[in-house]
Amino acid sequence: MTQQEQVARLAADAAQLLLANGGEIYRAQQTIEHIGAAYGAPQINAYVLTNAVFVSLDGSEGGNVSEVRYVRSRSMHLTRVSAVNDLSRRIAKGKVSLEQARCELERVRMLPPSAPWLQILACGAGTACFAYLFGGNGWDAFAAFWVGILLQPLVLFLGRHKADQFISNTLCAVLVAVASVLAVQALSVLGIECSLDKIIIGGIIPLVPGIALTNAIRDVANSDYVSGTIRAAEALLIAASIALGVGLVLKLCALIPGVTL
Repeated sequence: MTQQEQVARLAADAAQLLLANGGEIYRAQQTIEHIGAAYGAPQINAYVLTNAVFVSLDGSEGGNVSEVRYVRSRSMHLTRVSAVNDLSRRIAKGKVSLEQARCELERVRMLPPSAPWLQILACGAGTACFAYLFGGNGWDAFAAFWVGILLQPLVLFLGRHKADQFISNTLCAVLVAVASVLAVQALSVLGIECSLDKIIIGGIIPLVPGIALTNAIRDVANSDYVSGTIRAAEALLIAASIALGVGLVLKLCALIPGVTL
């Protein structure tokens, strides 16, 4: 394999790793350019979409070297994004050889996510805080905490089984709404009044596509209109699935005698 082929492959793999773990389009583009410039391919050409990477450069014998990567699934793993960014900076400074860069990139790819119990605890704490921040009281935050504790295992389960994004978010929203209604009913039996809307709002915050929407705005600002439009459509689809899940549960509960919302 020629050096140009190795450079193209390394650049495409790095960009793919960024996109698969929540990185922005412009960051993947810059990483490809930094790698190309550092290893003797300043005219490297790249086209990056939300789920695809195209890298091309001139070969040593006049031919063209191209690499294409398809991003099959995306998740949030900002530790990997940070590690790739750090590697890119060191490559740009000339501190990493091509072979070392390849080895380091594979190491970054194998970085494990946070422990499941930590993700579950963080989800519970996050839902409780958001329920309180959106005007809930201490009991609302307490109920939202347990909603988050129930939500994250389902998120992890659906993620492991590569569930469709629309179905996954709808099911998670259904769980949030059902758990919130049950929590309100249980606390009302004890004479404690809670705000169902505050608990549900806190519970769905982990599902809200904040990063997708932020990246969509950033892509449009950087003139990446195709990627920005795709990300915006993705954010709207996720929001619609969340609304559908919560709305179905609340509508069904309203039809059940004795259930007060």
